[in-house]
Amino acid sequence: MLAPYACKPEETRGRLFPEEESAFRSCFQRDRDRIIHASSFRRLKHKTQVFIEHEGDYFRTRLTHSIEVAQVARTISNVLGLNLELTEAVALAHDLGHTPFGHTGEDALAELMAPYGGFDHNAQAIRIVTRLERHYADFDGLNLTWETLEGIAKHNGPVTGDLPYALTEYNERHDLELHTHASAEAQVAALADDIAYNNHDLHDGLRAELFSTDELAELPLLDSCFAEVDEQYPGLNYYRRRHEALRRFFGVLVSDVLGVAQANIASLNPASAADIRHAGRSMVQFTPEVWEKLKVIRKFLFERMYRAPSVVEMRKKVTIMVNDLFPLFMADPSLLPKQWRKDVEEVQSETELARIVSDYIAGMTDRFAMQEHARLISA
Repeated sequence: MLAPYACKPEETRGRLFPEEESAFRSCFQRDRDRIIHASSFRRLKHKTQVFIEHEGDYFRTRLTHSIEVAQVARTISNVLGLNLELTEAVALAHDLGHTPFGHTGEDALAELMAPYGGFDHNAQAIRIVTRLERHYADFDGLNLTWETLEGIAKHNGPVTGDLPYALTEYNERHDLELHTHASAEAQVAALADDIAYNNHDLHDGLRAELFSTDELAELPLLDSCFAEVDEQYPGLNYYRRRHEALRRFFGVLVSDVLGVAQANIASLNPASAADIRHAGRSMVQFTPEVWEKLKVIRKFLFERMYRAPSVVEMRKKVTIMVNDLFPLFMADPSLLPKQWRKDVEEVQSETELARIVSDYIAGMTDRFAMQEHARLISA
């Protein structure tokens, strides 16, 4: 049974291109399935989360991260009585727009695209699912429901001010009401993202030996998790001890978000999904106390992991690769694969060309970007 404020398939605002609905799947199930079968979703397997894809088989990639986010989001969504399929669709799609090499690649591409409208990975995700996936006979993109598109566009909150061109372009055709908050399902996906990466970045940093278990045990929130493990399992071996502590940390974050969401929803007493969207604030958040402690953990990760000498050195190398590839394709678009050349033939400005080149580079996996750089520039 769905809560009154959940998004219900029978109340969907539909798709940009009308389709006959499935006899055995809801519209949101269909969205989720289309995302899973999308080429851009498969490519997340070889895209960076923090460590470059080839640096180790055990580190998270964008794909494994997205799966973890979806798992956390389903758990929270289920407790709140929300639509699980919509929650999962937004969670699985939220990182589709990421470039190769993670935020390093995005920063490089954003700087290169500054004269042409900029680059934003959330807006790029919308561009991918509404335009760049080209498999269906009747339309470009995946033709997702309004609710799924809304969740991808504004799961982090209302989008105001100067909009990224990729978002503006679609919103002019299909108003996603960017000035409001998203559905509760999308808000859950956003917080599940925070929970997943706060947890797995600590795990990956330990595996990379960028910091020690003892250092983690001194951080807020984690200190009590380690203390609980040590009391319950004295003498537990190194690997099991840290795993037990981190899974408790995971639980602390999920419980905190659930408590806040339940209290906010009880206070608002929403009768519909529209009430959530127009509440003027997010219903799904951390408590201020936990949020302050998470900021300490994020600061620790920034200093010891994201800015670790080995990570910084790799950031420099991959930034050079993106900076080399972009002007090369701009100067000679014939280097683009055959299926991209029809779009190039139709461009009427340098900006349009730059956006095609940006789409191509943003869609690359880590290994493919490295291979192309080696083939076209380093050879």
